[in-house]
Amino acid sequence: MDAHRIRSADLGDLDLSVTRIDMASRAIDPVFRDTPQYVDEQLCAALGRRVIVKVETANPLRSFKGRGADFLLGRRTDARHVVCVSTGNFGQGIAYAARARGIAAEIFAPAGVNPSKLDRIRSLGATVIEVAAGRSAKEAAAEHVAAHPDCTLIEDGREPEIAEGAGTIAVELLRGERPDAIVVPLGDGALITGMARWVKEFDPDIRVIGVCATGAPAMLHSYRAGHPVATDRADTIAEGIHVTIPVPESVARLTRLVDDVLPVTDSAMLGAMHLAATTLGLILEPSGAAGLAAIANHDIPGATLATILTGSNAHSTHLSALLDPH
Repeated sequence: MDAHRIRSADLGDLDLSVTRIDMASRAIDPVFRDTPQYVDEQLCAALGRRVIVKVETANPLRSFKGRGADFLLGRRTDARHVVCVSTGNFGQGIAYAARARGIAAEIFAPAGVNPSKLDRIRSLGATVIEVAAGRSAKEAAAEHVAAHPDCTLIEDGREPEIAEGAGTIAVELLRGERPDAIVVPLGDGALITGMARWVKEFDPDIRVIGVCATGAPAMLHSYRAGHPVATDRADTIAEGIHVTIPVPESVARLTRLVDDVLPVTDSAMLGAMHLAATTLGLILEPSGAAGLAAIANHDIPGATLATILTGSNAHSTHLSALLDPH
């Protein structure tokens, strides 16, 4: 898609609001706001590109997920008991925001999720329900809510407020040096669509590019098809972008707002984790390094690129990549 065709005049019917993104930039918990963004010379030399990094790992959750969760629950003043599905980071965001408001939270986790992420969710006061292999965590959560009318089901990627909260990253990013393209890890789509809504309103010539794992191509296929395309399974170490069943609302936003979606391999993400550790001194999880992996392995046009380092809750089995990506 040509970035010059994505203009604010064409986006007025979207359910994402630049007014609410602006509101969120002041309303969400300050602990998640105004994160570091800078150019590191060693990283640029290694990539052969000028790259701005925005670091979303220096907060109590070690990821960007607190932004959207906090904005959402701040507006759902009638919620008393919330339920969601998460592979870890979003669950932490909901647990953190719920605890701050005295709301009960239950997080349904698919089988095989990083146990350290589940421990962190529990430490924030939420209940974790681990769903057995072969059963859909999404279906289990929906059944639970159907049986408990006092519960509110929250779906990452569906709720506009989550994307709008994540869109505050773009508000901050565009206050600094202007990039020609922004490269964003693409999981359920809340982050990239929230950011793209702001970018396309105020500087539509900046390209917004999503990054999927080659082993989890559902969002890539959905973007190219223009409608949700589910896959039977996903095989990737990147939990944060592990998607098999795209959220229709998110795909609808994605196809309107995003300029391209690129795949990266698990090996490329491990290499990007190593690169971040040796140049930036940062520990990233695979999905958190996906943007760097795309910049390293794809010829993305532009003199200056930006990427979001989205999370640092790495599984213990992946930490060896920080020393040796192979």
